[in-house]
Amino acid sequence: MPGKPDLSKRSYEKELLDGEGLPFAAIERNMLELDFINTWLGGHAISIRGLAELADGCRRCHICEIGCGGGDNLRVLDRWCRRRGIETRITGIDSNEHCIEVARQRWKGDNANWVHSDYRAVSFGGERPDIVFSSLFCHHFRDEELVPQLQWMEGQARVGWFINDLHRHRTAYHAIRLLTGWFSSSYLVKNDAPLSVLRGFRRGEWEGLLRQAGVGGWSVKWQWAFRWLIVARTGGKVYV
Repeated sequence: MPGKPDLSKRSYEKELLDGEGLPFAAIERNMLELDFINTWLGGHAISIRGLAELADGCRRCHICEIGCGGGDNLRVLDRWCRRRGIETRITGIDSNEHCIEVARQRWKGDNANWVHSDYRAVSFGGERPDIVFSSLFCHHFRDEELVPQLQWMEGQARVGWFINDLHRHRTAYHAIRLLTGWFSSSYLVKNDAPLSVLRGFRRGEWEGLLRQAGVGGWSVKWQWAFRWLIVARTGGKVYV
């Protein structure tokens, strides 16, 4: 990877994690280290902010994550809800069957449904979740794939949806290279974390994608450390 990468536009270089035939031990190590990064660099806190904005005043909430991995994000959000007396129903969707199995094994409680599927093949019908979200998922897709993804989230979320993803910035790129070089024992994380930043977004790119998707009631907010939080309301009411 070049020392002075071109950050003027999104990179579409494939991450190792997007390849076929990866050993599950490598994927599992990747999930553990991503949970560490989300915990200590504030990624989970950003997802909580997105949920809090949409779930304000609710007493019951069905939360769905696309690209859920091992379910770490959903565990954090479920814990946040329970501490506030919010009854939760959880749906996690991921195209990797091993990740879904890990999520199923780690989850404590009977309020979660884990779906091994491409999210595009999932339709909830009359049982739409209140809130749909993704975290560090969108940057894996090309712009032309993201527009229908945003439309899918808009169509499936009863109350609203949010996205937690990366800001493409030179400081973020060099910082994550140094950080993962220091602590990571995952070859996937060492390769993919800096590349993820190069595949990340700038504010104007998000605004353009949201307009193309034709969704309404959205906001794009910068978050520390070098993340974007996109929140959109679909017009439904929360359960009280």
